[in-house]
Amino acid sequence: MTSADPVAERRAAFRALHERGCFVLPNPWDRGSARFLEHLGFRALATTSSGAAWSRGRSDGSATRDETLDHLAEIVGATRLPVNADFEDGYGSSADEVAASVALAVETGVAGLSVEDASGGALYNVAVAVERIAAAREAIDASGADVLLVGRSEGFISGHPDLPATLDRLRAYAAAGADCLYAPGVSDPEQVAAVVAAVAPKPVNVLVGGRSPLGVNAWAELGVRRISVGGALAKAAWRGFESAAAQLAAGSFDGFADAPGTDLNMLFSGS
Repeated sequence: MTSADPVAERRAAFRALHERGCFVLPNPWDRGSARFLEHLGFRALATTSSGAAWSRGRSDGSATRDETLDHLAEIVGATRLPVNADFEDGYGSSADEVAASVALAVETGVAGLSVEDASGGALYNVAVAVERIAAAREAIDASGADVLLVGRSEGFISGHPDLPATLDRLRAYAAAGADCLYAPGVSDPEQVAAVVAAVAPKPVNVLVGGRSPLGVNAWAELGVRRISVGGALAKAAWRGFESAAAQLAAGSFDGFADAPGTDLNMLFSGS
C-alpha cells in the first residue's frame, strides 16, 4: 500500500476550507513565523511578498522569480499547513510567461496561488489580464495538481479605486478560471458585499491590513470566505524591534523588559 501524499492532502484541505464558513489566513514571512502561526492553531497560511522582502532588507516587489520560488519552498517546508502563495504578477507580462512561472510555483508544493492584474503600479488591460488568469488556470490543470487559483484585482491599491470596474474584472477572472477572487483595498462593508455578490458562488478573500471595524464573524456575515492580513504581522514585528532597538540606541535596556511569552527554544526544538 502506498502512503498518502501529504502535499495532495494539504491541497484538498485547503480547497475544503473555501467551501463554507470563513477562515483567517495569516501571512508569515519566514520559517519561524510560519511555525509559530501553526502552533497557534491556524488552518492555513499565506506568504507575503512585502514581509519576505523586508526580512531581506529590501522593498516589496524587488524579489526575482527564483527568489520567490525558493521562499515558497521554504515556507511550505516549514509547516504541515496548506500554504497560499503571494505570487505577485505571475512573474511575466505575457500569458505564456505567467503560465511558465505558475507551473514552477506549483512544483514548490503550494496549495494555492494568486496572480495580480497590475505590474509596477499599472493595471493590465482587461483583455490581457484575463488571458493571464486563463494561462495560469491552464498551467495548473496541466500539472494535475489541485492548486487553488486566486484572481486579484489591484485597482484599489494602485490609484484606481473604481468599484464597478473592479467588479467587472473580478467577474471576468472568475469566468477565466479563478477559484477565489480578491480585491485588496476594498474594505468598506457595502463594497465588500458587492464583491461577494458579483462573483457568487465563488469565494472572496478580504485583506485586513490594519485596524478593522469588523471582526471575523462580521466579515463572515457579509459572505467573505477568507481573511488575509498581508504584511501586517511583519509590520507589527518590525514595530516591536524598532521600539526596542531605538531604546537601546538611546542607552536604555527597557525595551528588553521580560513579558510572558512562548518558550521559542521549546517550540522550535527538533526543527
